[in-house]
Amino acid sequence: MTAVVPERPVGGRLIDQFEYGLDAPICLTWELTYACNLACAHCLSSSGRRDPRELSTAEAEAVIDELQRMQVFYVNVGGGEPTVRPDFWHLLDYAIGHDVGVKFSTNGVKLDRARAQQLAATDYVDVQISLDGATAEVNDRVRGTGSYATAVRALENLAEAGMRDFKVSVVVTRENAGQLDEFRALTDRYGAQLRITRLRPSGRGADVWDQLHPTQAQQRELYAWLLANGDRVLTGDSFFHLSAYGQALPGLNLCGAGRVVCLIDPVGDVYACPFAIHEQFLAGNVRSPGGFQRVWQHSELFADLRSPQTGGACTKCAHFDACRGGCMAAKFFTGLPLDGPDPECVQGYGETALAARDAMTVTPRSSVDHSHTGPVRGQPTLLGMPAIPARPTPAPPARPCDESPLAGMR
Repeated sequence: MTAVVPERPVGGRLIDQFEYGLDAPICLTWELTYACNLACAHCLSSSGRRDPRELSTAEAEAVIDELQRMQVFYVNVGGGEPTVRPDFWHLLDYAIGHDVGVKFSTNGVKLDRARAQQLAATDYVDVQISLDGATAEVNDRVRGTGSYATAVRALENLAEAGMRDFKVSVVVTRENAGQLDEFRALTDRYGAQLRITRLRPSGRGADVWDQLHPTQAQQRELYAWLLANGDRVLTGDSFFHLSAYGQALPGLNLCGAGRVVCLIDPVGDVYACPFAIHEQFLAGNVRSPGGFQRVWQHSELFADLRSPQTGGACTKCAHFDACRGGCMAAKFFTGLPLDGPDPECVQGYGETALAARDAMTVTPRSSVDHSHTGPVRGQPTLLGMPAIPARPTPAPPARPCDESPLAGMR
């Protein structure tokens, strides 16, 4: 059934326009594969093993063609570790050749000197190296032994190749919240830019959220640091809930799920938000008739998200216009109502709501889990990755461990 999309108001504030959704997403996240050589403790997509149903090269090209027709400016490509797909570099060139810029996140495992030089010579591509500690001790506790060295080597290769303004992407945790100045110094050293994002209790992040999400004191310090440094640091609107402290942080300060952002996962499923991989937020699949455009413009879920929201009890708070009730995914995966306060509400309402949950409350968990079945923290991991498929797409590999993502790497 085709959903009735609410009519967007004419004029007014930009944030009011965005609340009613746009004809195409401003920020589209596309996870190309769940395969990953690491097993990060907070991975929001629970990546590790490849899903044999993932989109083929031809299907991925068709999605890019569609994004070009919809005039999507760029996509955030992630995973998993996207560079372990054998056709990753082909799809990167294909997207750029079809007027779709690419920003991709990587742990750096495939960014040798040759690839760094290729990226430095390519227009409309941006690279984000994931790092969750300014020191190996802090980083490797979350991302795995040796991952810090791998990431720094990738930074060195990109800087040596002459690439500028590539990103170092940091998920702020209780362990690294005090390292923000060190992260800034590290990015300055390589001519990079710091990007910090919020830890969400989704995927494997749900298992460690209680231990790793920043304390109230750290959130206050983070807010002050962003006010002082925000003009030189990217946040992707991750921390708009902190605006309830007083002065609004730069950015949209709005949950854009299904309005201006969404996620395409490796098998073509479209979710309202990259942080909400759960059947409740599944809007459709790009393999269905009408493809991605029909899902984005006509799904019932997105129409509902674009309808006027009540805001619940938060509308009575004096800071509602600043924080808009916080992050939908953070609320959902901690068992709080979507029209209630953010679990990290800086006014303390989230803590009160968490304490008031029924003792029998079972917090939602995604049914999508591709975590490795054995211990792999930082060890070379065998992943089932197909060769670039010819048309028509061949059958998936007979077993899950046909190719190592570290093949050819020293």
